[in-house]
This record gives sequence, C-alpha cells and structure tokens, in this order.
Amino acid sequence: MPFRPTCPRQVLRALPRPTAIVLASLVASASCPAQFLDIIKDKAAQALRKQLDGKPAETPASASAAPAPGAAPTDAGPALQAYQGYDFVPGDTIVFEDDFETDADGEFPAHWNQLDGQGAVNLVAGRKAFAMTADSYTQVSPAIKPAQYLGDAWTLEFDAYATDGGPHPRIYFYNADQDKHGYSQAVAELRLGWNNWSDIVIRGPEPQISQRNPDFMQRKDFLNRWHHFALAYKEGRLKIYVDQFRVYALQDLKARPRALAFDSSGEQSHPDVITNVRIANGAGIKVVDKKFTDAKIVTHGIHFDHDKATLRPESMGTLNTVAEILKNNPDLRFEIQGHTDNVGNAAHNRSLSQQRAEAVKQQLTAMGVAASRLATSGLGDSRPLADNATPEGRANNRRVEFVAIR
Repeated sequence: MPFRPTCPRQVLRALPRPTAIVLASLVASASCPAQFLDIIKDKAAQALRKQLDGKPAETPASASAAPAPGAAPTDAGPALQAYQGYDFVPGDTIVFEDDFETDADGEFPAHWNQLDGQGAVNLVAGRKAFAMTADSYTQVSPAIKPAQYLGDAWTLEFDAYATDGGPHPRIYFYNADQDKHGYSQAVAELRLGWNNWSDIVIRGPEPQISQRNPDFMQRKDFLNRWHHFALAYKEGRLKIYVDQFRVYALQDLKARPRALAFDSSGEQSHPDVITNVRIANGAGIKVVDKKFTDAKIVTHGIHFDHDKATLRPESMGTLNTVAEILKNNPDLRFEIQGHTDNVGNAAHNRSLSQQRAEAVKQQLTAMGVAASRLATSGLGDSRPLADNATPEGRANNRRVEFVAIR
C-alpha cells in the first residue's frame, strides 16, 4: 500500500529505534508532512544498507567442516558438482520473474503489490534483493494481472538470505490474488525455517503437517548466506528443495493454490530477504520413455549470472535431464541454441548467447557427453517466443533450446 497522509505505525517500525522514537514524538498528534515521509524513506534505506550491505558470511568453526549448502564457491565447478543429483526442473511457461536489477536502491520494487507492511530493494551480500521490514507483519505478492495464475502444475523458485537471529519468509497460497489477504484467507501456508525454527510446516485445509528440517538448515554455517529454494506442485503433490537437496515430498496437499504471497515478520535489524523469484506453469521437461522423438527441447531452467555466461547451480536439474536423454539415445545429437531478450545491444546479446551455449556444452561434456554430439549457436534476441514489452515475455525469451540434429 502507498504511504498515507498520516504516518502509519509500520513506517515508524521500519526505522532504527532512536529515529522512530524521535519521529513518533514529532507526529504523535499531527499529520505527517510530505517532507517527513521523504526523511523516513531515506533513513530507512540508509539503515538497511548499513545493516546488510556486503555482510560477510561466517566462517565455519572447524576448518574440516563441510561447506554449507548454498555457500558462494570460489568458482562454478564445486557448486555445480554438488548439484549433480538435483532433479528439480521448472515449469515451461514463466508467468513471473524478478531479480530486482531494474529497481532503484531503497525503493519498493516496481513489480510487486504491497499488501501490508514495508520493504525496500537494497544490495544484500553482493546481490540486489527485496528486504521486508515491518517488525510485526509484511505481506507482498507478485504483480501478475490474472487473479488466478497458478495452474494444476507449477513451480516456484527464490533465493533467500538466512539472516542470523532473524525469522524466515512464509509463503501463503490463495484461491485468487484478491484484496483480502492474511492468515485466515490463505488456503495453505508454507514455512521453511532456520535459527530456532526447526520444522517445515505446511498448513492446509486439514491440520497442519510438520516435518523436521534437515540438519544442515540448523547449522550455524547455514546462516548469513544465500540459499536457493524450489517448490514443484502438480495436482496436489508438492516437492520442496533447499539448495541441491530435496527435503520434502507431500503426496496430497488437498488445497489447489491459484495465487501466492510472501509473508514476513522481519525487523529492521533482521529482515526477511528474497531475490531471484520465478513462477512458472507446466510440468517442465517430460522424460516418459527412453526413446526421444521430439524435434527440440525448450528450457527455462538453465540460469546464468546477470549478463554473464556463468552457470548457476540450480541449472543442474535441467542439465541432468538433458544428459539423461542423451545417454538413453546414443545416436542423438543436439545443437545448443542460446536466446536472450531484446534488452541491450543486439551484437552483445548474440555474443552473450553464444558464450552461454558454449558454457552449457562444456558442462554437458564434463558430465560425460561426447563433445562431438553437441554443436552451439548464439541467436541473441532474433527469435523471440513472446512479447519483449512485458517482464514475463522477456523472461520466456531468455532460454536455452536443444534442437535435434538429424
């Protein structure tokens, strides 16, 4: 919701305590002038940057301790290797994607609905991210035009920063993206916890289901790091992944979610922080039988660092599936085609897409696929699948295709 003419409680809660006390005393019995709103917004952004910007990850207590899942690797190799058994494949039609790269620092993100509370985009541990800060309650939802945008099969991915001493984001699911939101209106709720939260809790139409989180989420070296979360839903079945691990599988959720929102009880000093949010419909790549007969595979699950050809580890679910297809079809050869949206220079996009196709080939070769079975082509923005005028259209145009060579 936008700032109101009077100073709401959540604005004051979004500030460090001394600043909040001073401002509260100034406006306790009067309307809050416009210049005070500017001061509040600037002070909140400054405090959040001071708290989070560049905060280093903790070093494990023992040098022999295994690195925490999701910890930033020194290069792409170790992280990709850790994901070698990953089987999450995102849906094939993206309905929402946001990494907050186009949002101004200190502002509420442009592609989200502010349902309650406060939040701002800031640089968190080297990444543009959305920090939710309201002390008691914040809820935000993706700004997607259809009120019901989740189909019978969908996937949700996001990265969350495990703030030391802080809470964790909750996900509320609804029948539609409507005006009334909150705990009582949700058809299901999901909590993935760290710190003192030791359970994965799913609340649905029936009594809530609780599953103890894996031990690595309760370790101290899980904190102060980015971690990747992924959900795959199909006709009541729900799978949950944390980093490279599948941590939970529910066979019948009962509820049929059609929309979602992120809910937070983060504080100014310990916010809930998310980025890299993707929602997609469809069941992803299907490998029904060993014989591959399709002309091509269009994938949206192979991801790279922003404007780079560095593969992100969550790409391994899709790459593992493609490698399995090649293994089961020894005569099959693929041309790996890289595609981009139309943002930026066309020549740069062609070069970047070629580099990304080469990175995919290199990774598949490292996984045992003969290089002679793979060709590469960088097509840039020359073959869009969707309208580049919309964020979701651009997201669908950023893809890697595997075209069979006959």
